[in-house]
Amino acid sequence: MSGVSARSLAKGSAPPGPVPEGKIRVYSMRFCPYARRTLLVLKAKGIGHEIININLKNKPDWFFKKNPLGLVPVLENSQGQLIYESVITCEYLDEVYPGKKLWPDDPYEKACQKILLESFSKMLSLMLSFPRKLNDSKQNKEECAGIKEELRKEFSKLEEVLTNKKTTFFGGNSVSMIDYLIWPWFERQEPGELTECVSHTPKLKQWMTAMREDPAVSAFFLDAKSYQGFFRLYLQNSHEACDYGL
Repeated sequence: MSGVSARSLAKGSAPPGPVPEGKIRVYSMRFCPYARRTLLVLKAKGIGHEIININLKNKPDWFFKKNPLGLVPVLENSQGQLIYESVITCEYLDEVYPGKKLWPDDPYEKACQKILLESFSKMLSLMLSFPRKLNDSKQNKEECAGIKEELRKEFSKLEEVLTNKKTTFFGGNSVSMIDYLIWPWFERQEPGELTECVSHTPKLKQWMTAMREDPAVSAFFLDAKSYQGFFRLYLQNSHEACDYGL
């Protein structure tokens, strides 16, 4: 079964058949922020696609032939060509498929977005480590407080970018690639108990509100309860984590 809300394929499952002509397949996982990047670009550009969810806690053996690293997202086209790594998949989709270009045409503006992405990537280790630390909060209260303080400082830098640009979005007056590439982690702020980290950043909060109204974002949006259920099971190494709520 395929689709964003389909149950994931796990160890022992049969591999899916060939990709239909005129479509592209994305191997994903409902709660994975990296795979969400690719899904957002597919939706924003109106690209015909099918979604195969993979159980990242109990991966099927055949999936390692799609990506030797065993990670999502992976794109597969009807010629059997495979592309993986989230930013690379997004660049591929933007270059190969027609419609609105999400990267700026101007080389300087594109470089600026990539610099911002590189800066944001340094925040990811903090954001990704927090749910695990929170799970052991009795032992890690001071460490959790330290992570939150570091994130407040990092989000202040994003606030400064928006203030200097005088635009709603990081790429200008409309959503562009950089917005889609960083959004998935902001969707996880409430379930990750990190909302206070943006309390001092009005421009960034305005951006978050605007992003929630974007059609691509709203199409894949998951509520805080779903994320919290996933986090709980994932940190227990449960094979049911990836299918929480289905």
